[in-house]
Amino acid sequence: MSTKTLIIGAGGVGNVVAFKCAMNAETFGEITLASRTKSKCDDIAKNIKKKVGVEISTAEVNADSVPELVELITRTEADIVINVALPYQDLTIMDACRQTCVDYLDTANYEHPDTAKFEYKEQWARDNAFKQAGIMGLLGSGFDPGVTNVFCAYAQKHYFDEIHTIDILDCNAGDHGYPFATNFNPEINLREVSAKGRYWEDGKWIETEPMEIKQVWDYPEIGPKDSYLLYHEEMESLVKHIKGLKRIRFFMTFGESYLTHMRCLENVGMLSIEPIEHKGCKIVPIEFLSTLLPDPASLGPRTQGKTNIGIFAKGIKDGEPKTLYIYQVSDHQKCYEEVMSQAVSYTTGVPAMIGAKLMLEKKWYETGVHNMEEFDPDPFMEELNKQGLPWQIMELDADATLEVKA
Repeated sequence: MSTKTLIIGAGGVGNVVAFKCAMNAETFGEITLASRTKSKCDDIAKNIKKKVGVEISTAEVNADSVPELVELITRTEADIVINVALPYQDLTIMDACRQTCVDYLDTANYEHPDTAKFEYKEQWARDNAFKQAGIMGLLGSGFDPGVTNVFCAYAQKHYFDEIHTIDILDCNAGDHGYPFATNFNPEINLREVSAKGRYWEDGKWIETEPMEIKQVWDYPEIGPKDSYLLYHEEMESLVKHIKGLKRIRFFMTFGESYLTHMRCLENVGMLSIEPIEHKGCKIVPIEFLSTLLPDPASLGPRTQGKTNIGIFAKGIKDGEPKTLYIYQVSDHQKCYEEVMSQAVSYTTGVPAMIGAKLMLEKKWYETGVHNMEEFDPDPFMEELNKQGLPWQIMELDADATLEVKA
């Protein structure tokens, strides 16, 4: 019997996942791509047929509706559901998978559309239900979260007895030519960036004002970049699974143009998630703003430059201090040439495919709901090299840093 794969979501990441699953059709078998807007799926399917020579099916679905999702999963006889829809829809898709006893994978944790909270709590709460259904849920199989979690697990397995500090470093040095645009869903991106920062140290979470802490990190193949401390969901699971951890932080790069535009929008209320009345209609400002900004899926042809995402870890091996940097560099235009998407979508979509591949091959498989670092990192790291995301390791002097001192 041929494997049947259902992908939900037809944005930039969904495009990459569909392409890469088609390129690995011996594992993924019959592929269906579904979205609220079927025409987007049809366009992706045509491009895949033209570039890869593989036919995939398309479907329309409202991912907010469990009954619609159940009907689609049942009709396609899916063996796995790859969720690359909006994070708001994680819970409905998980519940549909539980009802149909089908394995589940996503790339980002659940975000409540009304409270701007993003956390794993409600997804982890479905662990027993997934075990009872005899299925697996893999959370956060993107790059960060995702590959960065696996980098941490790989470092823990092969290089450290204890990891004491981790800095996750995310640099996008791409230039799309617009004064202001986001590289993934504008609503999710702007909510994430404008939220209060948080990091974990000595067993507790420490909250900061948005973009309050800035450091300059020197990224290989890119150079020094302003990097700002944000809260990011992979830290929430890593503090549970990395032995000896004393501190973990997350930094992301932003240019002055982006920050200036974002602050102006925030100052006039355009980042608000609270509905307002406009000419007799209720609108949510950030949702309206997202309709005005360039579609992230359209940025591929015009984005130049590279991304560099990795972890900078310090700890102990055989009683001696140790410092390690694991990172991956992608070129926006090389990604576009392969799958017609820029590197931000590529670096999220390829790991989603890899996570699903390992689940289907039973190299990673355990019933219940799991995060990436809970599994053997070696097969995932091998697949990264095979599937277009080659990584590098730098073993540094114990007191070394990538931080550029002012």
